[in-house]
Amino acid sequence: MSADSAVVSARSEDGRSFVVDNAAASPFPAGSLIVVSCAGRRQLALVEERTATAPVGLRGRLIGELTDDGIDTRASHAFDGGEISPADRDTVTALHHTTGAELEIGVSLSAPGGPARLLPTRFNRHTFWCGQSGSGKTYALGVVLEQLIAHTALPIVIFDPNSDFVRIGEVIPGATGPTAQALRERDIRVLRPKSEPPGRLRAKFIDMPLTSKAAVLQLDPVADREEFNELIHLSTAMTGELHDVLDNLRAVENPARRRLAMRVENLGLLDWEVWAGTDQAVTDIVAERPDVTVLDLGGFSTPAQQLVVALSLLDDLWARREERRPVLLVIDEAHNLASPRLESPVAVAVRERLIQIAAEGRKFGMWLLLSTQRPSKVHPGIISQCDNLALLKMTSPADLEELGTYFGYAPSGLLSRAPWFRQGEALLAGGFVPTPTLAKVNTRLTREAGADVSVPLR
Repeated sequence: MSADSAVVSARSEDGRSFVVDNAAASPFPAGSLIVVSCAGRRQLALVEERTATAPVGLRGRLIGELTDDGIDTRASHAFDGGEISPADRDTVTALHHTTGAELEIGVSLSAPGGPARLLPTRFNRHTFWCGQSGSGKTYALGVVLEQLIAHTALPIVIFDPNSDFVRIGEVIPGATGPTAQALRERDIRVLRPKSEPPGRLRAKFIDMPLTSKAAVLQLDPVADREEFNELIHLSTAMTGELHDVLDNLRAVENPARRRLAMRVENLGLLDWEVWAGTDQAVTDIVAERPDVTVLDLGGFSTPAQQLVVALSLLDDLWARREERRPVLLVIDEAHNLASPRLESPVAVAVRERLIQIAAEGRKFGMWLLLSTQRPSKVHPGIISQCDNLALLKMTSPADLEELGTYFGYAPSGLLSRAPWFRQGEALLAGGFVPTPTLAKVNTRLTREAGADVSVPLR
C-alpha cells in the first residue's frame, strides 16, 4: 500500500455503504473495485461516486466480506478508520466464482486487466440495452448473444428490423476456442421474407386471436360493430387462409360480410407477402425451440407486415405461457415495436402485448431484452420492469437523467461517465452482473451483418 493510500480514512455506519472523507488522498475513480481493511476484516467495495467537495470525497457500496473460501456477499459490516487498496485479480475472480458470473463478454474497466463477466442465470429478468448511434450498441449486443448461445440452453428469438443479426450463425473462419466451437454446433435458424421454405418468414391470419385479427383489419368493436360481430362468428368456424375467408365472404348475401370483404380488399391485405398459405408459420418454427431464431423483419415490403409477424408470435407465446418454456425475446431497435408514439391498431396491439409480457411474463419464462438508442423511444411501462441495464455512449443529459430515474441501481457517478465512453465501452448494472461494472466488449466471433457504410475516399 502506498503512503498516500495509508492516510485515507474510510468509514461505514450502516454496514451497507461507505464514505471516504479525503478523496484527494485516493486515486480511485467512480467504478473502481477496492478492498477496505479494518480490525482484521477485509471487505470488497465499489466506488460509486467521487466528489471534489467536502465533507465526503468518495461514496460507495459494500459488496461482501473476503474470507478464506472466497467472498461472502451476504455479509458486510460497519467500520471506522478503514484503509483502502485496489482489488486484485484474484479477488475479482473470487467475486465472479461466488456469484456465478460465467459469461465473459469483455475486459473490466473497473478492475483493469481482468475480465468482465455476466451471470447467465439472471437473464431471467428483463434487460434494457441502450446507446446512441455509433456507440457500438448492436455490436456489443452481438458479443453477449454469442455467449448466451454458446454457453446456455436458453432459446433466443431475435426481432431484427435492420438485418443486423442474420449472420450470427456464421462463425468467422479461424475462430477457435470453446465458444467458437459451441456456436458452430448450435441450431440457428434465420427466417426471411424472401427466402425459400423452410426459411421463409410467414404468419397465419387464421391462427391469430380475435382481437389481433380485428387490429389487422382496423376494426373497432363499437364504430364497426356489424363487421366486428361478423368477424366474431367467422372466427369460430374459419378455415383456410385470408383469401379463402374472402371467397366465403363474397359467397353470401349478407351486407355486413360484404363490407368485411371490401375492407380486406381495400386494405390490400391479399397482396401482403406475410401470409403463410401452405408454408410453415413463424409460430410453429419457434414452438420447436431452436437455439436461435432470427426474424429478419426488415425484408417486408411494408412496415405493417413486420408488426403482423411480431404480433402473431407474441400472441402465440403468450397463449402458451402456462407451458413455462423459457425463451429470451431480443428486440433490436425496440422503438419499432414498443414506442409510446405508435398509433396504428396493429402497432398498439404489439406494444400492449409487450407491456403485458414485461409486467407478467417473467414468471412464465418469457424474458425481454430491448435494445434502442434512447429511453424515450420505449414505452415506460416496459422500461420500468427491466432489472438489467447495459448503457453504452450517451451524451444527452436528458436521456441520462431519465435512465437514472428508471434504473436506481445504476450509480449516478457511473452514469455520468457515459458521455465519454469509447465505442464498445459500457456500464453494466443490475442483477446480471456481480456489481455495477464498466467494461469494454470483446471482438465478435460471428459475422456482423449491419456494419456502417464507409465514406468513399478519392
